Amino acid sequence: MLCDQAVNNFLIFFFQHCNVYSMQLYNKLSAEERRLLIAEAGTERLTLSFYQYHQVENPQLLRDHLFLHWNDMDVLGRIYVAHEGINAQLSVPAPRFDDFKNFLDGIRFLKGVRLNIAVEQDNESFLKLTVKVRDKIVADGLDDSTFDVTQKGIHLDADAFNALMSEPDTVCVDMRNHYESEIGHFKGAVTPDVDTFRDSLPLIEQDLSAHKEDKKLLMYCTGGIRCEKASAYFKHKGFKHVFQLEGGIIEYARQVNEKGLENQFVGKNFVFDERRGERISEHVIAQCHQCGSPCDSHVNCANEACHLLFIQCDSCREETQSCCSSDCQETINLPLEEQRKRRKGKHNSNKIFKKGRSEVLKFKH
Repeated sequence: MLCDQAVNNFLIFFFQHCNVYSMQLYNKLSAEERRLLIAEAGTERLTLSFYQYHQVENPQLLRDHLFLHWNDMDVLGRIYVAHEGINAQLSVPAPRFDDFKNFLDGIRFLKGVRLNIAVEQDNESFLKLTVKVRDKIVADGLDDSTFDVTQKGIHLDADAFNALMSEPDTVCVDMRNHYESEIGHFKGAVTPDVDTFRDSLPLIEQDLSAHKEDKKLLMYCTGGIRCEKASAYFKHKGFKHVFQLEGGIIEYARQVNEKGLENQFVGKNFVFDERRGERISEHVIAQCHQCGSPCDSHVNCANEACHLLFIQCDSCREETQSCCSSDCQETINLPLEEQRKRRKGKHNSNKIFKKGRSEVLKFKH
């Protein structure tokens, strides 16, 4: 196995002396084209995720290296690479899993990295391969130079997490966003009403400022990555007893099922792929944002100019043609050319990130 510097030197040589323009470095298929190929292949796929904090000297070279090899393996997913490491959510053809794992083990800082296998599988969880270079692998809004990011909290497995959560001096905090905790969370957990991870950090610090020494701060998130940075941040801010769930909700669910532990999580675990969620318990704790009936299924509005993510039951989906409002329903029934005219010059990103908060939703969070 090559050292980091050797790998970096090899990649620089490779991309300098090869015709990069003849290589496919970006996805070229539409979602529908990919969906047809997946169906034709008839091969089961594994949805998984992993992350690793590590100083990456040249993120762009690593990004291209990953795309070239993973594209050949028919890997699909969303991967962020930065100077601080890698954050990957993807799916792999089951017969190629060993090849994929061996490839990771051939990269020094990814050898033996924990792979969180999804609780519920879906061959169409991802429909394209996207590998992007970002400033950070998680948008936390923190200046890492102001504190020691390696001084993280104590990692707990599912059994230890359950035990600590039951202690009276423990405050369990959900480090995810409101639309994630809305459909599922741990019993008794604090669920901050925030739209982004960066919003939650100062809010939690402020709310618990009087208990930095006498309370145990117990955190969890989807797969563990947000807690890695958050635990170091809170220790820097003076919290004396900081703990985090190792592997997040995904690993917790696996251990609960494997060891027969009591499941303290109620509802669904929100996931950032086509599945939108995976069921951890049979409880349905959310409601349809349009009629208020029990429901925990997220959908995107069928109007491409809107694309709002919200919770919608089957009855409302049929009645509204998968739209969030009557205006959007009217739009999707217009000729395509007229729909394009209405979309021109409009941006929907802000609306997408205000998930479940639109004024058109009667039973919003």
